[in-house]
Amino acid sequence: MTTFAYTAQDPQGKKRTGFVDAINRDAAIAAITAEGRFVLQIAEQSTQKGTATHKKGETPKRSGKVSKSDLALFSRRLADLALAGLPLDRVLQVVAEQSESQQLSDVCEEALQEVRGGKPVSEALAMHPKLFPPVFCQTLRAGEASGQFGEVAARLADFQESEVVRRSTIISALIYPCILAFTAVSVVIFLLTFVVPKLSGIFHDLGNDLPAPTKLLMAITGVINEKYTFIIGGILVAVVGYKAWAATESGALARDKMFLTMPIIGPVVNKATVSRFSRVLGTLLFGGVPILEALELSGLAAGNRLFRQSADQVMNDVKEGRPIAESMRDAGAFPPVLTHMVAIGEETGDLPKMLGRVSDSLDFEVDNGMRRLTAMVEPIIVLLMGGFVGFVVLAVLLPIFAANSLVK
Repeated sequence: MTTFAYTAQDPQGKKRTGFVDAINRDAAIAAITAEGRFVLQIAEQSTQKGTATHKKGETPKRSGKVSKSDLALFSRRLADLALAGLPLDRVLQVVAEQSESQQLSDVCEEALQEVRGGKPVSEALAMHPKLFPPVFCQTLRAGEASGQFGEVAARLADFQESEVVRRSTIISALIYPCILAFTAVSVVIFLLTFVVPKLSGIFHDLGNDLPAPTKLLMAITGVINEKYTFIIGGILVAVVGYKAWAATESGALARDKMFLTMPIIGPVVNKATVSRFSRVLGTLLFGGVPILEALELSGLAAGNRLFRQSADQVMNDVKEGRPIAESMRDAGAFPPVLTHMVAIGEETGDLPKMLGRVSDSLDFEVDNGMRRLTAMVEPIIVLLMGGFVGFVVLAVLLPIFAANSLVK
């Protein structure tokens, strides 16, 4: 019998990793398929030096970059293999061999050597902070301390997979509006820099008795064509100035507050931020991270300075013995749905579960909000582009009609 490491997709669409003993590769695939799973990748485990070898033509292609999807798949494989009962050093070994990212594979190999040297997995991964943020490593550390490494890694995988799905949903929703916006801007630039300047000589020959739309169009075209270097320089200065301002603590805080209070898009951003905060906090508490440390890390992971300040305020209140829900209500940044569910979680002793429910509910609202926002943006862009093109056509035709009437 030979041991095969595999990655398969279950009927719910989730990727699972594991091992199966079979006479040959075909028998291994048949055994996995009989369990209702679809085999995505399978490789024979070598008994020499505990390393896995791929048959010729079966080595997966690896890229140098590490995407969010790669990290989510890494966490899922880490959880599945740990829950299957494998030692953590062998878990890292198999994950390193199965990773589609060469960089992630190299990092896992380095972490494997550290683990075999006596370091915990969380500390070995924490040596690479660009790939594994503090939230990830601290949660795994708590899972190691509580003896629930596999369960905690599974929660981390759920969190990362939800982030990947959210990101892809947002990108998919924005593709068409971005194409429309790019087309609209391109049409405007083409009209103002190529079409209208060629007609300006005709308009000058008609004298000063030009309609107001034509005069306005010629003035705009003249400014763009004569002062384009100043316009481009002004845009560059504005972008650099904005980045410098946003890099300061006060500027970043003002920017984050502005995003939360913007009409239409503000509520969506607010719900997405609260959802992320709740999911990170629930994941950390489920893993056994102390509440004060969990609040600090959740505030950092929320991606919004206002929520970071509010989380710090809640953390200070909790240090003084106040309930979490009461502290969140006084902080002001957290919506009632979160504070009420936190209060219930404190009363029932199941705070991570309540936080997960809040996050799931807000994720549903964010998805609906994104769909409504996309449906609203598309016709607005079309109307703006159509309105400007109509203005240009009107400004061009009005003096022509006036000249024809004079000739008659």
